[in-house]
This record gives sequence, C-alpha cells and structure tokens, in this order.
Amino acid sequence: MTRDWYAWHDDYDQPGSPLSRRLTEVRLRIGEALDQAPPGPLRAVSLCAGQGRDLIPALATHPRRDDVTARLLELDPRNAEFARAAAAEAGLSAVEVVVGDASLTDHYVDLAPAHLVLVCGIFGNITDADIRATVRHCAALCATGGTVFWTRHRREPDLVPAICDWFAEEGFLPVAVSSPADGVGVGVHRFTGTPRPLELGATMFEFVGYDRLTHP
Repeated sequence: MTRDWYAWHDDYDQPGSPLSRRLTEVRLRIGEALDQAPPGPLRAVSLCAGQGRDLIPALATHPRRDDVTARLLELDPRNAEFARAAAAEAGLSAVEVVVGDASLTDHYVDLAPAHLVLVCGIFGNITDADIRATVRHCAALCATGGTVFWTRHRREPDLVPAICDWFAEEGFLPVAVSSPADGVGVGVHRFTGTPRPLELGATMFEFVGYDRLTHP
C-alpha cells in the first residue's frame, strides 16, 4: 500500500515526536545559514518539500526573508497546496511551490547553484546508490559557500557516516551532524568547491519509500 504522504505530516504536530524534533533542528540550522549568508539576493531549493514546514516558517521569521527566492518541489498536490497557502499567509511572494517530480534536475536549472539546498526526508526513502548520486548532484545544485540540509535515520545499518564521507568527496565540509543518541538524523554541510554545471535531463534518484526498502 502506498503511504499517505499528506497524513504522514501529522507527526510534526505531536510535541516530542522524532519528526517534531527533527523539524525544530532543521529550522534552527536554516536560520543559522541565513545569518551567515552573503549580502544580496539568495536562492533556495527544496526537494520533496512536502508541506514546506521547514523552509517556509524559517524564512517567515528571518530578517533575510525578502532576499530569498525559493522553489519547493513536491509531488503530492495536497502537500503542495498546503505549502503554497503557508507561503502566501507569511507574505513570502518569492517562494514558489511546484507540483512535480523533485528528482528531475531540469526543475532547478534557473536557481542552481543555490545558497540553500534542502534534501530532507529523502535519504531514508531511496537506495544507497541513489543517495550517493544525489550527493554528487548537490555539488551542482549548491553554490560555493552554500549549505545543504539533509536527513537520514540513525537506525542500523547507520549510513550517516558514509553519507558524510560522500559529501566530503564532493567538496563539502560538515557544519552539524546529529549523533545516534539524538534520536533524529539531521546533517548540514557547506560547499567549499566550485559548482559543476547542472546535468540537464537527469534523474537524481527514485523515491522508493522506507517501507518498500525495508520490506521488499
């Protein structure tokens, strides 16, 4: 049975839940990245953005909010409409929510390389090989000095150390990576390299879903 990705967001509203704690951490890290971003216009992209509960509230309360042009990609139109309404309510006129397949590089051509790249809720739902491929594409999606935010559970087999190594191989430095004791997996990496040209017409990953990965 296909997971209901709209109902999945309900756990965000449960105080103390892993998703709620993860969301708090990601919002905090977005705010820190905005604090340290260079002056002038900023670009942000969010892959598999869901209801935009990480980026939109973080932007809404930040002094740099009007500097940011953002695009959120989400396949479920119900989630996309939720995000669109949240952005409108916050007065974030430069936040665009697109219904589409977030794995397709063509969606990001005009915003890459971006200063903020959100890859949250993806790495626990795709194969290890696709995680590696997505990290490689992050070196094209992310501007020099820009920040990638990603999440991945810390259950065994814990792939987070390998993911950190893959980011390092692509020219990223770790800013913050949660420990297994935290109960949530949030990673933040800053890109120190020169962005590669974004490969057109490429599919970065196939969103398989955690349930199918663990119970094929």
